[in-house]
Amino acid sequence: MSGADLLAEWHAHLAHARRRSPHTVRAYVAAAARLVAALDAEQWPALARIDAATLRQHLAMRRGEGLANTSAARELSALKAFLAFARDRAGISEDAGPRMRGPRVKKGIPRPVTPDDAVGIADMVSEAAGAEWIGARDRAVLLLLYGAGLRIAEALSLTADMLPLGETLRVTGKGAKQRVVPVLPVVRDAVDLYARSQPFVLAPGSALFRGEKGGPLSPGMIQKAMARARIALGLPASATPHALRHSFATHLLGAGADLRSLQELLGHASLGSTQIYTQVDAATLLDTYRSAHPRA
Repeated sequence: MSGADLLAEWHAHLAHARRRSPHTVRAYVAAAARLVAALDAEQWPALARIDAATLRQHLAMRRGEGLANTSAARELSALKAFLAFARDRAGISEDAGPRMRGPRVKKGIPRPVTPDDAVGIADMVSEAAGAEWIGARDRAVLLLLYGAGLRIAEALSLTADMLPLGETLRVTGKGAKQRVVPVLPVVRDAVDLYARSQPFVLAPGSALFRGEKGGPLSPGMIQKAMARARIALGLPASATPHALRHSFATHLLGAGADLRSLQELLGHASLGSTQIYTQVDAATLLDTYRSAHPRA
């Protein structure tokens, strides 16, 4: 068996058995490839016997290459998963793995945009598009992010057989976990307008959102369109497509939504991921207080 064979098995495990996102698969396989190359490992038992000192030395080398704390923490997480897989393939107990803590990473809080800016961005993107149907498409995608709290990958994975949208939408998120989200009339209307104006045949099972030549729409096209709108509106660089999802969560929380309901709407595996929005809401209130109170 070669190192390439090991990585191919790891790739198949992540992509098919674990159903990880393409981005996660690429990152985890790349981290494993660096470790395999550094140790010249070609058998699962050799990888399964890696101890904490060896792993620490490898990560120190990566840090010497300029790896930041956040990236180092992600790399350690990827390698722990890879080594656990190696132990499983070698028939070695899970408890035999190296025990290491990653570097401390300071969690930043999401930076939402205001409701007016969220709608303004969607409208600006629509007006600036080179073709009317492309403007309708980009506006529909952005309203799905802000109006339904979808991740951009979730919105672009929607298929044509979901048309016409009803009052709710079944979304497949991370780890193939499904959830049902409500669809606002303005979002339904935006998707319907796009579907009626686009020039391609939307066959059942095919991608709902299409690129200019008819293939599935890539996230990069939406990101570029939003970047242009952000600059035109004078908004900060933090105003990205994902910020619209943050805005959806923050604005719902500010309007009285409870954390458990918000967790379900966002598709978070743990409540801890959702609780960060309580910090956002508190930070927003503090900013408002400082700007408005006469004695602040």
